[in-house]
Amino acid sequence: MAWSTTVQRWATALMGPSITAILIGTIVATTLPLLLHYFIYRSNAKTGLPAFLLVGPSGSGKTALLTQLERGQHASTHTSQAPLIVEASLPATDTTSSKYRSVNDPTLQAEKRFLLIDTPGHAKLRHYAFEQVSRPENLKGIIFMVDATSLSEVAEHEDPAAIGLRETAEYLYEIMLLLQRRSMKVKSSRAVKELPVLVAANKLDLFTALPTPLVRTRLEAEITRIRESRSKGLLDSGIDAGGDGGDVDEDKDWLGERDDNKFSFSQMFEMSVPVEVAGGHAAGPEGADVKQWRNWIGNLL
Repeated sequence: MAWSTTVQRWATALMGPSITAILIGTIVATTLPLLLHYFIYRSNAKTGLPAFLLVGPSGSGKTALLTQLERGQHASTHTSQAPLIVEASLPATDTTSSKYRSVNDPTLQAEKRFLLIDTPGHAKLRHYAFEQVSRPENLKGIIFMVDATSLSEVAEHEDPAAIGLRETAEYLYEIMLLLQRRSMKVKSSRAVKELPVLVAANKLDLFTALPTPLVRTRLEAEITRIRESRSKGLLDSGIDAGGDGGDVDEDKDWLGERDDNKFSFSQMFEMSVPVEVAGGHAAGPEGADVKQWRNWIGNLL
């Protein structure tokens, strides 16, 4: 009974026109929204930011690019064993969303924040990248890093550099095939969300690096050989299983246009996967050159 009386007394005091009630009401009204904003922002800040996925073979320079974009300078790196997510930013003036704003717009003084998701390049750890590609909720684009010094083309692929070309092209094939399947799964009339891919030809400051146009043609030619080899392997497996090969679904593993004998990155545009090839170097004795890659990211923000 006494407890009920005390509660009623406090309730009456708080509801009445007293200084105490006014002060408590003012504190609650000002601090509660701030606290809610703080906790909601802290929990959703990273998950709500646009993200870019870094993929590519080991040693291609993914982590070097990540540190360059995050810190603006090179840092020593090592082979990644697990995914790494960092927050980076670009000046608002470098982004497409600010292209038509007035120079006096105060929002141009801010920076556009985004996430970089670095994935391991080792063949046994690439499932991390494949999982991200299969669930691209906040992904704005995929950056496929290529070591431009490892793409030599030698007959029978006996040279280590030629093996590097094969490995790079096979990994890129798998990434783009996942994106193509994602596009083909859409059954509604609504167009699938476009997910651009940047093939970043890295280490162009080195003498043995191939120029960007040659990186493009080498990869396209090797991907042509890969899809022909896979198609033949599927047909052979169908015949070996006792059939005539007619029931094998070749289209599932065929990248690009079926009627074209030669693969080109332009074929991926119809799959809502525009592919661009751009060169640079994420590190070097005279500094990094990531301008084209930064511009590509800025055009998607």
